[in-house]
Amino acid sequence: MIPRDPAEPRFDWTRKEVEALFDLPFTELVFQAASVHRAWFDPSEIQLSQLLSIKTGGCAENCGYCSQSAHFDTGLAASKLMEADAVIADAKRAKAAGAQRFCMGAAWRDLKDRDVPKLAAMISGVKALGLETCATLGMLNADQAKTLKAAGLDYYNHNLDTAPEDYARVVTTRTYDDRLDTLSHVRAAGMNVCCGGIVGMDEGRVGRAGLLHSLATLPEHPQSLPVNALVPIPGTPLGEAEPIDGLEFVRTVAVARLVCPKSMVRLSAGREGMSREMQALCFLAGANSIFVGGKLLTTPLPGQDEDQRLLADLGMRPMGSAPAMTATPVQAA
Repeated sequence: MIPRDPAEPRFDWTRKEVEALFDLPFTELVFQAASVHRAWFDPSEIQLSQLLSIKTGGCAENCGYCSQSAHFDTGLAASKLMEADAVIADAKRAKAAGAQRFCMGAAWRDLKDRDVPKLAAMISGVKALGLETCATLGMLNADQAKTLKAAGLDYYNHNLDTAPEDYARVVTTRTYDDRLDTLSHVRAAGMNVCCGGIVGMDEGRVGRAGLLHSLATLPEHPQSLPVNALVPIPGTPLGEAEPIDGLEFVRTVAVARLVCPKSMVRLSAGREGMSREMQALCFLAGANSIFVGGKLLTTPLPGQDEDQRLLADLGMRPMGSAPAMTATPVQAA
């Protein structure tokens, strides 16, 4: 029997296989993930993304982790949908600061047809700047997905959040199948899927394996896979959750890389609380995108100078940029 190439995508992962990856010795797991990462990506490159909240707060969903839910008193004031010109101006500033990808997020349960024309104008304007575009706007129907694609949307984000069996503990105003339906509409419209989840919601390792198993057995692997560490928000049901152990988070990144080898694995929420060393381990384990700009919707991120120092110290560079000149190593006699 010819052994499988571990760098080739497969869609027949079993839950036990994914759980077994989590149980590997840490150094072996990271080595395997780093090897697979190098089969598809330059390990010294990082894509820089920026996310703007284009409509904040007042969401009808009751996601237990979210500051923007109308169900919880988190002190966050709701706002209306931004005008397209203001969003495009923010995108210009993001590009000038080094962002390569611009994401637009609105706190909605689902997209209303009345808002589609304004969103299409935002998307086409951001796309014209030469930025990769992404949006997260809640649940979509098939026609809305086609319209957003026609406007120039490259990626649509719709996270599964957690394992199927754990989902109802986190949110009850929609179902797992609702999430899968939107992903199906996105794929059918020809857009790339951005889909991941949040860890540190008291789900345990089995729950993290369940989330990644769900992603790895979709009809297509998400082209973009954000891994979020919960940022506990006072006033939400998960506001007092214990932070995920740093090495366990790195394990999650490594397993994501192994089961979805061609995906962009993105360090998303929670990075502001990560040490430089933990972030470096995540990059070694296969993460190849970070969010920059000091803020991720309503939660903090490291500052631009801090990120630049980290990448410089690691010898990493923005994706697609020219490599730095290095000295020729001295050969041993």
